Amino acid sequence: MTEEQEAELEEQADDADAEGDESAEEAEGLQHGDFVEIDYTAYTADGDQLVDTTDPEVAEEEGVDDQGQEFKPRTIVLGEGHIFEGVEDALTGSEPGDSGSVTIPAEEAFGEHDPDDVQTVSAEKIDEDDRYPGANVQIDGQQGYISTIIGGRARVDFNHPLAGEDVEYEYEILEEVDDREQQAAGLFEMYLGMEPELWIQTDEVEEEVPVEPDEDDEDAEPEFETETVEKETVYLEATPQMTMNQQWMMGKQQIGQDIIDKIGVDRVIVQETIDGMGMGGMGGMMGGMGGMGGGDIEEALEDADVDADEIVEELEGAEE
Repeated sequence: MTEEQEAELEEQADDADAEGDESAEEAEGLQHGDFVEIDYTAYTADGDQLVDTTDPEVAEEEGVDDQGQEFKPRTIVLGEGHIFEGVEDALTGSEPGDSGSVTIPAEEAFGEHDPDDVQTVSAEKIDEDDRYPGANVQIDGQQGYISTIIGGRARVDFNHPLAGEDVEYEYEILEEVDDREQQAAGLFEMYLGMEPELWIQTDEVEEEVPVEPDEDDEDAEPEFETETVEKETVYLEATPQMTMNQQWMMGKQQIGQDIIDKIGVDRVIVQETIDGMGMGGMGGMMGGMGGMGGGDIEEALEDADVDADEIVEELEGAEE
């Protein structure tokens, strides 16, 4: 090898080291896949309208604190689209304790306002209770809101109510979330709007596993054997509020799979508990009509001062 070739190899090695150092520097701070807890408040860029907040004081000031939502810090996974991409970009590479603001342009927020998505429809297509400006309506499967209504015609805007608005986020990174139960609870809260009671534990479970067939026996029937395996499980208490949650009813399989993938567990088990109501049984139902079903009918009739023979005679006379 000539001196010139050696010098070229050394230069390539130096370049590779420099790229490695640069990559290491770029990878510092929070990265995609990290769970983070953040506080934020977002207004339209002109400051007129609240878009979203985790701050209970802001929610109270804006009069939205009575909508059944709990306002508190939110756990998200960076890179999963849980918040606008522009906000994720600002959070990536940052550290817990960092804060800042970022403006999301309309096209990256709720889209530009499209005049073609404003249509005139017959008021007959709208429920009478919803025939007023600002009402949210559904027309032919499309969600929109009434901008004006005159006589028998209504102008319905099918754009998002915040279409065309730039959005400004102010945020603070509170912490990186490493606890897996807290991670799972944060994901459930993000999907369902409520934080359920849950825990993670490892169970020993018996399951049927296939046995490797004999290579020489091509006609061998598939065989299985029972093995005891360990399964890491997220256990979840299902409350009445959760079981009636529309997001849960329609997407429990997808939500459960996302928890499994992101938390790294084997399964999710949802438990439902039915407590006693303290009503002392069902009275006459299922137990013999108030105590008569399991005893002597004639004795019961005597207690009621009724002559059983007379009843039998009357029945026989009716049959004749």
